Amino acid sequence: MLKIFRKEGQKGFTLIELMIVIAIIGILAAIAIPQFIQYRKRGYVAAINSDIKNAYTASVAYLVDHNALATGTADLQSGGYVPTSGVTSTVVSFTDIANYNLRAQGDSNWGLSVSNATCVIVNGQATITPASI
Repeated sequence: MLKIFRKEGQKGFTLIELMIVIAIIGILAAIAIPQFIQYRKRGYVAAINSDIKNAYTASVAYLVDHNALATGTADLQSGGYVPTSGVTSTVVSFTDIANYNLRAQGDSNWGLSVSNATCVIVNGQATITPASI
């Protein structure tokens, strides 16, 4: 058994006590940091996927309001689309409302395996391909 002797009236922590506290903090940080990185990536993916759905809704709103297809980001914003910081949404191709293609792309520094989401409307059927970690 380890006995720690202190002189009368001496206050403070011993070196062993400080080393144990630092080791515990290190273990907690080693567990928490990787989880934090995954939470951030999930947040980025959610932002991209949300933006593609919002861009699609804005393109439909633009069509209803202007009786024309949205051909660019300015048209999407005119339809009510507000982009998330770090996400760029574009109209990739358009022929008519039944054949339309949108893309939302996240910042390349986010470290995602698939950093873009697409919304392809073919013959009036919308298919959204989400971004992923």
